[in-house]
Amino acid sequence: MGPRNSRSAAESRGLDWRRRSVLAGIAGTASVASAGCVQQVRSIANRTPSEQVSLDVKTVPADEDPRAVKIARVVTNHLKAVGVDAQVTLMDEQELLRDVLINNEFDLYVARHPSYDDPDFLLSLLHSRFVEEPGWQNPFGFTDLGVDESLEAQRRTRGAERSEQLAELQRIVARQQPFSVVAFPDDLWAVRPDGYAGWEEFGLGRPLGYLALDADGDPPERLETVVTDDRVTANLNPIASEFRSRGTFTGLLYDSLGRDVGDGVEPWLAADWEWRDEGDDGPTATVRLREGARWHDGRRVTASDVAFTYEFLTDTSLGREESPIPAPRFRGRISLVERVRQLDDRTVEFDFVASDPAVSVRAFTVPVLPKREWKDKSSSTDVAGIAVGDRTTKALVWDNPDPIGSGPLRFEEKTVGERLVCSRFEDHFLHDADGDHSRFGADFAELVVQVAPSADAAVNFLETGRADVTSSVIPPRLAPSVVRREGLDLVAETSRSFYHLGFNVQRSPLGNPRFRRNVARLLDKEALVADVFDEYAVPAATPLAVTEWSSPDLAWDDGDPVVPFFGEDGELDAEQAREAFREAGYRYDDGDLVNR
Repeated sequence: MGPRNSRSAAESRGLDWRRRSVLAGIAGTASVASAGCVQQVRSIANRTPSEQVSLDVKTVPADEDPRAVKIARVVTNHLKAVGVDAQVTLMDEQELLRDVLINNEFDLYVARHPSYDDPDFLLSLLHSRFVEEPGWQNPFGFTDLGVDESLEAQRRTRGAERSEQLAELQRIVARQQPFSVVAFPDDLWAVRPDGYAGWEEFGLGRPLGYLALDADGDPPERLETVVTDDRVTANLNPIASEFRSRGTFTGLLYDSLGRDVGDGVEPWLAADWEWRDEGDDGPTATVRLREGARWHDGRRVTASDVAFTYEFLTDTSLGREESPIPAPRFRGRISLVERVRQLDDRTVEFDFVASDPAVSVRAFTVPVLPKREWKDKSSSTDVAGIAVGDRTTKALVWDNPDPIGSGPLRFEEKTVGERLVCSRFEDHFLHDADGDHSRFGADFAELVVQVAPSADAAVNFLETGRADVTSSVIPPRLAPSVVRREGLDLVAETSRSFYHLGFNVQRSPLGNPRFRRNVARLLDKEALVADVFDEYAVPAATPLAVTEWSSPDLAWDDGDPVVPFFGEDGELDAEQAREAFREAGYRYDDGDLVNR
């Protein structure tokens, strides 16, 4: 997936101009003033008929995510109540991600952001240098030099100093509102407890959640799961962001150098690593691969594969294009790496940007790819429905029908829309009973992923003995019935994947932070948690709310501390909201909110 360009050359120039002109526009306005044309511009503006503010809120339909569409309808109804011409546009998730993350074709959207492992994810989400990149790289078009400085500083610091940097960053972002956090949902899964134990140890949205299971008695031949999203049966490309939100199953097929096993990132495919502090420059790490590590086809995993992976994820065109085309899904982590050098067949040296090793180590959690399989996927390609021209590569859109990884499971077969079958890879180091991380050795010979048409049908798979676990989360409305059913249990975990309302700040009037704050105040997050999430969620004012890095100033005590709701108990005080828009410099014409 390449940068967000428009469908025609003219539109492309316009979109590129809009992005580059965020700061240049300030200088442009100054030029008009210096030429003595301000009064003329004002006269022309005053003769232009005012138009009602019109906003489109994009999200997915109820059968894909009923919570997202309910939030979108509340936003839209409240926008209408304050005089905005607003509507909800429903589209499937893949189309929504294309419009928001690639084509930049939206006013507002409601979606769930992927989970994160460290607050450094905010750098790629909000730093101005990522404005023109696809994926979850600043889809809002947000630019703020103070935010940029805080994002860079938090990478370099540690302990209490980093916490303070992050607190200040959160305060600025809360005031600017490039997006409005709504809530962190509880992820809920239904399980059958009679075959395995350990369902709750790591959560079932992570590969370790399956590898850590212990069979009760003799290990059964199969672990059978059921999902409601059939994309895993259609695409097994670990770097395709359109098809991956968590990468639970591709994370079982592909290893990374390190994994977070509970107390930070530890060596995984790597046998060990050694850090050196280079002073003002970034740190350096020497990484040694496990001896005997093999790909699923039996060939050895080498340092050449590792060095290639980091070069490839930085630029999937491998220098074929005038500017790099990075892999969006891992952009934030890869941006930590300055250079990678192969020292010998098992040893790689990493140079990092200025950062603390505790942050730099995130770069070790990307999937390692076999060079021979991916090198020829660097050519440019076109994708129907994506306005990318020649700015994407085959690697980012390839469906990877016969994946070759080095993970604890290997691919066997799939039927698109129906099932995926993976088997235990016996040559993997996890299956050595005396090795490190042996507690993650898969207690099953085969993993079968089945597709169900709905969450209700998925639970029925468990009730009738056709599956052990719903690998897709189930909605809160099903939780009481799962608890009541004999032979079923409920597993719950507060997610770091948050629902949010995103703003395209490059479109008027959403470029005005006062306007965005007023829109954010149309949401009663506590009422949404009750009505939309059935209390299985936590309302929040910051994307770090459920972590130890959350700013104390943004704690949720009695409502949102920065953008409190215009009203009470979900009932909007429309007149209070209208007055706030007037105070922000907007006006009303016959009840309609009009552009300034």
